Amino acid sequence: MGLGGADIRPAPIVWGMSETPSESSESPETPDFDAMTRDIAEVPAVEVIVTVAVNLMSAAAVKLGLTEEGDKYKDLDEARKLVTALAGLLDASVTEISSFHSAPLRDGLKSLQLAFREASVVPDEPGQGPGEKYTGPVYG
Repeated sequence: MGLGGADIRPAPIVWGMSETPSESSESPETPDFDAMTRDIAEVPAVEVIVTVAVNLMSAAAVKLGLTEEGDKYKDLDEARKLVTALAGLLDASVTEISSFHSAPLRDGLKSLQLAFREASVVPDEPGQGPGEKYTGPVYG
């Protein structure tokens, strides 16, 4: 129960992977979950993994202050979590995605790890930086 006794339940998390708009007659406030489920069912696992990795990379870049806004959204604690999550995802999926997909993602991960090291006032010891438990020490 929420404030004032109202029954408040979180909305389900659904990612729309398709660019195709739903042909549902439902209002925009009420998404067509059946159509979204069908859309996600048609997406290959490799595409889902790569999309999640790219989203993690983008979020980490923002938290590292690597965007046009610079330091406005910089938060190294949050960046550490995102880079570590990206490293874990890439490590876990190494046998599932081809080198065609994984090589640029690994390069992006290394760039983020190096950017983190440069942005840190007190750099981590080699092997202790974000994601380095999955990748090993990262050197420039």
